[in-house]
Amino acid sequence: MSDLTRRSFLVGAAALGLAGCQSNPPPAPTAELAPANPHGSDFAMMYGPVPNERFPIPAVDPYHLDPAFMRKLVAYPTSELPGTIVIDPYAHYLYSVREGGMAMRYGVGVGRDGFEWSGDATIEAKREWPDWYPPKEMIARQPELEPTLTDLQGGRGVAGGPKNPLGARALYLYQGKKDTLYRIHGTFEPWTIGKSVSSGCIRMVNQDVIDLYSRTPLGTRVVVLGQGPIA
Repeated sequence: MSDLTRRSFLVGAAALGLAGCQSNPPPAPTAELAPANPHGSDFAMMYGPVPNERFPIPAVDPYHLDPAFMRKLVAYPTSELPGTIVIDPYAHYLYSVREGGMAMRYGVGVGRDGFEWSGDATIEAKREWPDWYPPKEMIARQPELEPTLTDLQGGRGVAGGPKNPLGARALYLYQGKKDTLYRIHGTFEPWTIGKSVSSGCIRMVNQDVIDLYSRTPLGTRVVVLGQGPIA
């Protein structure tokens, strides 16, 4: 990533408060009768309720997740080393690169218009059921957030749990030793996967972010693509 891109990335993140994560209501239910699970048995296995968690993680409603964005091992030829995470925000996919030209592909939600970004980062922190601290800029834009905040160890925020927009896991993106304020994190809003709805963070279904979290050590390189193809 060029110096100009890196500078814009860091300044933009700090100025806009991109650690914030927007909530989006679910789509209205349809009146049509349909099978309980249109995606088959693999969906139920991957996206059923998650046991042994601090807070309940319910099964994903199959009508709230497009099958195109289900977790899947795919061919993914790239010059990036195995272990690298590559995010294609335009296709709404995150790839965890593996050996032999393969990758685990996950559907993601990404930044809405005006909150897009691209560049390189590393994962320097990981949290299970993380607290969320919306920046002042976000509270100014959305004053209705203030009544939902409480005094936590790190300041005014929302404690980890089902009402927290970071979901079950968060991976924190840094450049050098500087927090970019971007996160890869879970969500209880599966209907937002495959859409550009966030304030810049990369959101995943909780079941998927738990899977990625378990595969991703600290220091992992993250590449967020721009409009052009990866080198």
